[in-house]
Amino acid sequence: MKKEPLITSSVVTCFLSLITPFAQAENWLEFAVWPTTENQEAPDIYGNIIVWQQFVTVENGDYDIYVADINNFADPLLFIIGDSNDQMNPAIYEKTIVWQDYVLWQGFADWDIRAVDISDRTNPYLFVVSDIPNNDEQHPAISGNIVVWQDNSVDSPERIDIYGADITDPNYPAEFPIAAFELDQQSPAIYRTTVIWQDNFFGDWDIFAADIWRRNKPSEFPVSFIEQDQQNPAISGNTVVWQDNFSGNWDIYAADISVPGNPVEFTIAINNSSQINPDIDGNIVVWQDYRNNNWDIFGYNLTTKQEFQITNNPADQTNPAISLNTVVWQDNRSGSWNIYAVLLEGPETANCTSRMPGDVNGNCKVDFADYAVMASAWLGCNLEPKEACWE
Repeated sequence: MKKEPLITSSVVTCFLSLITPFAQAENWLEFAVWPTTENQEAPDIYGNIIVWQQFVTVENGDYDIYVADINNFADPLLFIIGDSNDQMNPAIYEKTIVWQDYVLWQGFADWDIRAVDISDRTNPYLFVVSDIPNNDEQHPAISGNIVVWQDNSVDSPERIDIYGADITDPNYPAEFPIAAFELDQQSPAIYRTTVIWQDNFFGDWDIFAADIWRRNKPSEFPVSFIEQDQQNPAISGNTVVWQDNFSGNWDIYAADISVPGNPVEFTIAINNSSQINPDIDGNIVVWQDYRNNNWDIFGYNLTTKQEFQITNNPADQTNPAISLNTVVWQDNRSGSWNIYAVLLEGPETANCTSRMPGDVNGNCKVDFADYAVMASAWLGCNLEPKEACWE
């Protein structure tokens, strides 16, 4: 039996110019979740629960997993998960937290996937998701009762695959392969039964996906496999986002995969500087952006098609994650990396209650931009045969 980590309780175009493409940062209240002089990194969030990895210099000098409830502003820290080795790259869905855990066992050392159910905060239940000896299981993600990760064997370190496990019964996780092809498949993300990852099967990094509704026969399909690299994908609903260097620097792109065989790509953020590390929840996309000569957090509303700046501190803000309207990131404004958060409010978070006739561009309002689109196609006709156009 491999050594278990410890868990401790602690605490046409003229009309388009009328649309504003970018909004400056609002006066939203940013706050440090659990300020410390230690480095806090790689946050994730679900609802009001935030998880991150923290380097603890005392005792073992390693990374542990910290869990906080930001609804309890005065004393948010709930748990610390750790032992004398590293616990890193946490992810959370509802009441289940997963991470990669460096385990020493009978002379072997490798990365495994562990999890904890915090439904009962007085007695959290820790369990193993995957601990195959001599395999490195890393970068987990979770949705519902499915955990996914990248996996490679010491016997075949040149190839990284995507695996998953059904943790409906945490005592007996049922593992299954998702993408075990030639070359590397890395950085998986999951939404319900759709898993996405970056794949270099064709010689550069592309974005692929699979429907895992049938565990024994995942149905793969490409999301984006144009030239150059597409990396670091994230998914919510039918929208996949990623960073893309097609233009020579990193930009943020997206695709609607509601029709898996025909993904529809579109741009989120294109700039002469770099935009990387996107995340998405619902209709809000967030990423880190270097257009101001430091890393800031920016956002984009898929419904209103408006971009907005979330942070403008002169220090660096990186690795954002979002759940509903709460955004978290790592921030070095105090000299070390700390986890910060903000609750977005106002027009930037707008949702569409119902579609209206005449809303051609899908931004949930009828305005000159819709008229410009209609005018540009006025009297056009795609009927076949063409004679039908004039009946």
